[in-house]
Amino acid sequence: MKKSKSKMITIIISSIAVVLVALTVGGYFYVDSQLQAVDASSKESIIVDIPKGSKVSEIGDILQENNVINSSMIFTYYVKYKNETNLKAGKYKLSPSMSVEQVVNELKKGQVIAPARLVIPEGYSLDQIADRMVAYKPELKKADILKIMDDKAFVNELMTAYPDTVTKDVLAPNIKHPLEGYLYPATYEFTGKPDIKAMVSDMVKATDANIAKYKPELTKQKMSVHHFLTMSSLIEKEATANVDRSKISSVFYNRLKEGMRLQTDPTVLYALGKHKSRTMYEDLKVDSPYNTYKNKGLPPGPISNSGETSMEATLHPEKTDYLYFLANTKTGQVYFSKTLEEHNKLKEEHITNNQ
Repeated sequence: MKKSKSKMITIIISSIAVVLVALTVGGYFYVDSQLQAVDASSKESIIVDIPKGSKVSEIGDILQENNVINSSMIFTYYVKYKNETNLKAGKYKLSPSMSVEQVVNELKKGQVIAPARLVIPEGYSLDQIADRMVAYKPELKKADILKIMDDKAFVNELMTAYPDTVTKDVLAPNIKHPLEGYLYPATYEFTGKPDIKAMVSDMVKATDANIAKYKPELTKQKMSVHHFLTMSSLIEKEATANVDRSKISSVFYNRLKEGMRLQTDPTVLYALGKHKSRTMYEDLKVDSPYNTYKNKGLPPGPISNSGETSMEATLHPEKTDYLYFLANTKTGQVYFSKTLEEHNKLKEEHITNNQ
């Protein structure tokens, strides 16, 4: 009886041992399989956005949702077991063909394919802003961004949301792009999947918020927001780091008062749709309502966004008799003059002779 009982216990223990070994071996192979690539033969590249401050488990969830790893749980255990505490936020180009180890190594390097924030500089046109948006969210297409920016239905939505800023003026005849000049230069951060409308709306919202402080003065001067942003954009594009923008503003206002054409090169380049370091004589002949060499007054709308310094200069030009100015592109120095004769003399002295 005792022998039989002893034999039974031995069999049970052996069976349990076999099961434990089987579970251990099975568990090992399971975990190992989860650490391998989702699809070793995949040629697909996937843009993955890891937000700043993400926990390891949250990073795992994002990677699993994007089909880059097999298991968020196994990824989390692996990272903690390996004590990999330096995973960096940002946008990465990853692939289902990568193992967990390879993915972790990429996140440790921090060699992101796009900036963590969207920086829109002053003096940027919609075309340049679209390029920045693509660099920030590589999964976006520039053509799609520009199409949405020019979509009248979307523009009407913005007119409803920000009626004091986005007015019917943006849809006036001859306007090249309704939202040109209305996307505020600032630093933005967007999380999650890209939504072009949401991104553009936030930039318009920033413009609306920043213009609010100028509303009393705009009302006092009987100046529309559209006029304000248009003049500000011209000052922004003509200004250099070494110039008092209020002086440039005074030249524009003085020329308008005298019935003279503004003759500002940036409007010609905007009409041409080109970025050039120098405007040629032939360029000045472009047939466009934005060409201020051919048309009197302001162009139909802004040619870029503008910063606060240019906005201030628009509302508070310096009191001068200047009608001309020119800039030395090499030094950034700007020269002002009251007469065409003086202007040409300065041009000969500081520009022509230094080329």
